[in-house]
Amino acid sequence: MALQKDALVILGPRRHPPVPARAANTHTSIAIQTALGFSTLDSDDYVEAAQKLRPDIVFGMADYEHLKRPGVKRLEKMGDRSLAWTQAMVAGLKDNPDISVDTALFAPVLPIEADQQSYYLDALEEELINYVSGLVVYNAASVDAIPAKMSHLPRVAMTRMYGPHDLLDQIALGIDIFLPSFVGEVTDAGLALTFAFPSPESPSSGQLLVLGINMWPEMHAADLSPLLKDCTCYTCRKHHRAYIRHLLDAKEMLAWVLLQIHNHHVMDVFFDNVRKSMSNGTFEHSREVFEKSYERELPASTGQGPR
Repeated sequence: MALQKDALVILGPRRHPPVPARAANTHTSIAIQTALGFSTLDSDDYVEAAQKLRPDIVFGMADYEHLKRPGVKRLEKMGDRSLAWTQAMVAGLKDNPDISVDTALFAPVLPIEADQQSYYLDALEEELINYVSGLVVYNAASVDAIPAKMSHLPRVAMTRMYGPHDLLDQIALGIDIFLPSFVGEVTDAGLALTFAFPSPESPSSGQLLVLGINMWPEMHAADLSPLLKDCTCYTCRKHHRAYIRHLLDAKEMLAWVLLQIHNHHVMDVFFDNVRKSMSNGTFEHSREVFEKSYERELPASTGQGPR
């Protein structure tokens, strides 16, 4: 496979972004969507998958239902079930010494109030802390519920994000690792990302900068400039807007490949500069300037994606 040697393999029980399932979770399983439709994932089967696949990171199963507000009785079950499933995963990894060292378990933090999952979090802190390498957050606000003894653990956000503003907001809340699905969605829409962090100072004209460019309009047909000035990605070094627009118009898959290369490069530079700003203590200031400089929403697409 054409993958970098240090690529991480992460095993999770649900797809991301999640799709609301029709069925309800049970004491032993969660409802999920698969390539063949809706189904259920049993806790024992998930543990067995972790044992056989030997991922670098495995996300613990969480008893929550996407876009459904839990009732009072439901809240009581969520912590109990999530704890039982986490304990089962810990036991499964311990029973297989060949993978226990290599596979890191990230335990879920439920998207409910801290007092509503206090029993579950207390058990994580007191009984399982030595077996948990990180935390999976389904609501960024839930970081406030993380016990003090586990506050040093890395946090993965399985939340829906729609652009760089959402990323910066969640970084400010204490999230460490993200799954920004909007990057692929932007590429499918035929958009090229153009934002930078730190951003230029707020425009003197008062007009906010755009986060990206819609490459479908005819105006790009004769434009020989790169997608983004001074960008060092392969796409911007080797090709121009007119070529990308031609490929889109011809429905050539290469158009989306080149856009994805560019968009991933923009995100790589974005996160690299976020890390630098945190190291030198300028993150909050740069975040405020970014908020004032760029539009909140990505531009709308006027074309049809590859699928």
